[in-house]
Amino acid sequence: MNSLRTILRSRSTAAGIVAIAMTLSSAPASAFIVFDPTNYSQNLLQAARALEQIQNQVTSLQNEAQMLINQARNLTSLPTSLLGEIEGNFSQMKTLLGQADRLAYSVQDIDSQFASTYRNFGSDLSSQQLVDGARERWQTSVSAFEHSLKAGAVAVDNIEGTQEQTSALVGASQSAVGVLQATQAGNQLLAVQAKQVADLTAMLAAQGRASALEQARQAAAQEQARQQFSRFMAGSGYSPSSVKMFHD
Repeated sequence: MNSLRTILRSRSTAAGIVAIAMTLSSAPASAFIVFDPTNYSQNLLQAARALEQIQNQVTSLQNEAQMLINQARNLTSLPTSLLGEIEGNFSQMKTLLGQADRLAYSVQDIDSQFASTYRNFGSDLSSQQLVDGARERWQTSVSAFEHSLKAGAVAVDNIEGTQEQTSALVGASQSAVGVLQATQAGNQLLAVQAKQVADLTAMLAAQGRASALEQARQAAAQEQARQQFSRFMAGSGYSPSSVKMFHD
């Protein structure tokens, strides 16, 4: 009985195989799916290359966008501008220097006034003219010293403003978003330094003027004294006379 079942199963399996073979043989060739490993690898490689190109293009666009952002930052102007204040300090000192009276800072005026006031002690001048000249020289020296004190006071007053301007510009330079802002902050710092140098120059010029005028006054006083002594000695001779100092 078992052998009969085995034979039937064998026959059934064989019949199934024959049916499948007949079905495959009767089907068209286009109905079969064929896997080509070589073609698949080539397609995969092309897809990988295309993806890499896309990634490169995206990276290039990102770099260009960042470059445009950086250029915009580099072209951004500095919001802090202290040039008006700095120019105001220059004008203040320049105005003060222009207020110097008598012998001022003009070369032509110095040549003409110095020759007439500090060198002319000729015999054609009267005693009163000599006295008036001495008084004028003294007043010129006093005015020069006063002017020197004013120049020093202005320079000292500008120190606090210079400190505030320097602090503001250094802060602006440190927070600069681009090259233009940093450059503008640096230029303004140079302007502040130039203002300090100008204040120092003006103060030294005023002090030097006062000192030179005082030395010239002293030299002129000596020359005038010599001239007056010469006139005195060239005048009428001394004649002795009796003087009573006590009552008899």
